[in-house]
Amino acid sequence: MTSPTAKGSVRFEAVEKRFGSVVAIRQLSFDIEPGTLVTLLGPSGCGKTTTLRMLAGLEQPTAGRILIGGRDVTNLPANERDVSMVFQSYALFPHMSVGENVAYGLRSGGSSKRQALERAREGLALVGLEGFAERLPSELSGGQQQRVAVARALVLEPQVLLLDEPLSNLDARLRRHVRTEIRELQQRLGFTAVYVTHDQEEALAVSDRIVVMKSGEIAQAGSPRELYEAPASSFIADFIGEANVVPCEVARAGDGGLEARLGGLRHPIRAPAAREGAAQLAIRPNAITLSEPGPGRLDGRVASAAYLGDHIEYEVETALGRLFVVDTAIETVRPVASDIGIGLHERGVALIPA
Repeated sequence: MTSPTAKGSVRFEAVEKRFGSVVAIRQLSFDIEPGTLVTLLGPSGCGKTTTLRMLAGLEQPTAGRILIGGRDVTNLPANERDVSMVFQSYALFPHMSVGENVAYGLRSGGSSKRQALERAREGLALVGLEGFAERLPSELSGGQQQRVAVARALVLEPQVLLLDEPLSNLDARLRRHVRTEIRELQQRLGFTAVYVTHDQEEALAVSDRIVVMKSGEIAQAGSPRELYEAPASSFIADFIGEANVVPCEVARAGDGGLEARLGGLRHPIRAPAAREGAAQLAIRPNAITLSEPGPGRLDGRVASAAYLGDHIEYEVETALGRLFVVDTAIETVRPVASDIGIGLHERGVALIPA
């Protein structure tokens, strides 16, 4: 593991932020390794943007310490922290050319006009916009404007690049394209990035690690796969990709292992720390199989069915509650009010710790 004091690292040590009597951030502690992209993810009001603003120096912590590259920056102003920020609105100057926009921070830092514009052209080439320096922002697409904002931040050569909801102004297809570009650029150049979003799919696609926040605290942190396949709570299971969270009973199986029992349904438990007794299962919609009712299945009745081209979405009433199901077997749509049997794939089912 890389030392947390290496260039480009970030450390939060018991950081708190209060606005009057309201505690927005509570005892927040985490490390970000150099050269990684870490996403702060959570619903509105969870504290992720406040956390990013404290890292940027735009908000002051009420308590605790923030370190960048091993240096305590808690009380330093934003212009002394060696970070650059890409804002949700891009914040490009409409009357300046693309090259002048990218060069603006360099000029403000004392570089000559010639040096700044030369560096700006190099920055535009990094993000695939070579030859765009003379255009105005209004002559670019939304995705191109976003890349200009990234280039403007990168030419300052910060230890850490901060991205605040950078794709929220783009349509769905363009979001997928630009998030791929940002991730490829980060991996190619190896800079440290802290990325804020409320979009779970976006976080899964771009991140080395995800810090999920809830009510000003860390609900769970880990790799995208860890959070998706081993959620620590029902909140994480439902927030990181959709999940059906249902009650179950963990009991000893015939082979000596453990299994989850849901009515007539049995499912082996892979969690090493699992214990017998009442628990919850997080079941992904695509982990549910539908068939005719029968032994070893959970009985259900189709409440709704929606054909969406490459899959069908069902809502199924069961003794455990209503389940959301994604079925790729599109040849036949199971009619509403029909009785069905429910089974589970091996993957896509996780035991939630008590």
